[in-house]
Amino acid sequence: MFIKNKPLKKHQMKLTIYTDGASRNNPGKAAIAYRIEIEGKLIEEKGEYIGITTNNQAEYKALIKALKEAKKHNPSEITHYSDSQLLIKQVTGEWKVKEEKLQELKDEILKLENGIKVRHEHVRRNNIGVTRCDELANNALDKITRK
Repeated sequence: MFIKNKPLKKHQMKLTIYTDGASRNNPGKAAIAYRIEIEGKLIEEKGEYIGITTNNQAEYKALIKALKEAKKHNPSEITHYSDSQLLIKQVTGEWKVKEEKLQELKDEILKLENGIKVRHEHVRRNNIGVTRCDELANNALDKITRK
C-alpha cells in the first residue's frame, strides 16, 4: 500500500512587536527602537541612532526596522504596538497621510507587510513593551549626545 506524502502545514508563527521613535528637537537627533516577542518571550530588541529627522519619521522608521527584523522569522501574523496615535491611525488608513515623506515610509511599510497578517494597536505610553522601546531609543540618543 502506498500513502502519498502530504505537505506539512506552514507553522503558524505569531510575533508581537513594539516600536518607538524619538527625536530631540523636531527635527533633531533621532533614534528608533523595537522589541520582538514570540508568545511573550523576548527574541530581539534594539535601539539605534538614525541621524537628524522628525519624531513622526522616527516612529515610522522604527516600525520599518521592526518589520524587516520580524520577517526574518517567517511569521504568519504580527501584532504591533505603539504609543504613536498618528502612526497607527495613518498606517491603518483611518487618517490620511498629508506629508510626502511619511507617505513614502507608509508605502514601504505596506510592502513589508505583504503576505503577513498585521494588526496595529495604539497603546498608552506606560505599556511595558513601549516603555522598554522608549528607554532603548533614549539610550541610543544619550550615547550620541555624550560624544
